Amino acid sequence: MTAWAGSDRRRRLPANWPALRRLVLERDGHRCTWTEHGQRCPQPATDVDHIWPGDDHSPANLRSLCRGHHQAKSSAEGGRAASAKRPKRNREPEPHPGVTTRVPRGE
Repeated sequence: MTAWAGSDRRRRLPANWPALRRLVLERDGHRCTWTEHGQRCPQPATDVDHIWPGDDHSPANLRSLCRGHHQAKSSAEGGRAASAKRPKRNREPEPHPGVTTRVPRGE
C-alpha cells in the first residue's frame, strides 16, 4: 500500500503544486534540509514536505527532504495522531507480580 492510498492529500494540493514543488527544491539547493546534531543531511532531496501538517502550501511552510527523512517524519506524525485517538486508561497500572511491597515491622 502506498502512502497516498486512502488519503485525500493529493486532491487537496493546489493546481500549481508542480511549480511550487520545483521552487522549493531549487530554493533548498535540491538537498535534504533535515538537521541532526547540528549537521544537515547530505542526501539529495526528492520530496517536498509540509513543516506544519495541513493545507498551508506557502513556501514558508514547505521544505525539501530526502525520501528517508520524509518517511520518518510522516510516520512519526501518523503515530502521534493514532495515539491521540486511543482511549486513555482510567485505572492505575497493576504492580508487576515479581515486585513485593515490604511492610515495615511494628505497623
